[in-house]
Amino acid sequence: MPINLQPHQFRQLGSLEFLAKQAVEGFITGLHRSPYHGFSVEFAEHRLYNPGESMRHVDWKLYARSDRFYVKRYEEETNLRCQIVIDTSGSMYYPADVSPETGMNKIKFATHAAATLIELFKRQRDAVGLSLFDSTLHAHHKARSTQAHQHLMYAELERVLAGVGQGGGETAAVEAIHTIAEATPKRSLIVLFSDMLDRTQDLEAVFGALAHLRHAKHEVVVFHVLDEKTEQRFDFADRPTTFIDLESGEEVRANPSEVRDAYVSRMAQMRRDLDVRCGSAGIDWVEVDIAKGVNPVLTAYLLKRQRMR
Repeated sequence: MPINLQPHQFRQLGSLEFLAKQAVEGFITGLHRSPYHGFSVEFAEHRLYNPGESMRHVDWKLYARSDRFYVKRYEEETNLRCQIVIDTSGSMYYPADVSPETGMNKIKFATHAAATLIELFKRQRDAVGLSLFDSTLHAHHKARSTQAHQHLMYAELERVLAGVGQGGGETAAVEAIHTIAEATPKRSLIVLFSDMLDRTQDLEAVFGALAHLRHAKHEVVVFHVLDEKTEQRFDFADRPTTFIDLESGEEVRANPSEVRDAYVSRMAQMRRDLDVRCGSAGIDWVEVDIAKGVNPVLTAYLLKRQRMR
């Protein structure tokens, strides 16, 4: 893309590519090695263990059957293939009255975090792709590592940001995730940014779609993006308020104090259900409060992954 902005233009619009470079410089410095490096490797064969070498890759199941030490050998195809998936439905544009200079809403968090990950993977010479969905999967760029492809993804993200305040279509995460699972044949890291507010509210179907990714042998990370203050704690002033559905346009007038307990209980149950079900399937579920900002959330997550390696 290149983007040449004057200072006043940058303050108004921002450059995702510039912001991503700054973010990566800021938080990756403290990581001594990539928490993702070497993920996408294929098993090649076994060989006999040589005394004195690390036992990290010993196949313990084979040892139990043969009573001999064998080491797994791998053939690396590429450092990593990552498919970044962003929910661009109307509910992701909440809060709709976000300040373009200092504020944050869900779609802004998702696009800025995605841009930062693209820059991070670029520095590792990894292949990255981008998928966007609302009621349909309206963009699916397969993972590549070329500079032209990276600029294409930044341009897509800039277009998504340009729609802030306008809202997208209704959420149809289930169909989109199934399509992505079918359209991503090689084992990859799938990173999903979504509020998971599918209008069907069929959590079983949502989980089934995420499980489809795991069945296809992808590693899956879900960043569950919400505004904690209002979407989890329902912290609105206790006075008659009109609530507008950003996807359907439906309006409901209510006093927050009368519905807060029921809302908070239902939202907490949904989050617990998805968290538990994803945990049992080996899906990494990350709760995100957008008010914390992109860098702290990604830094904490990457450091956690590094400790797990």
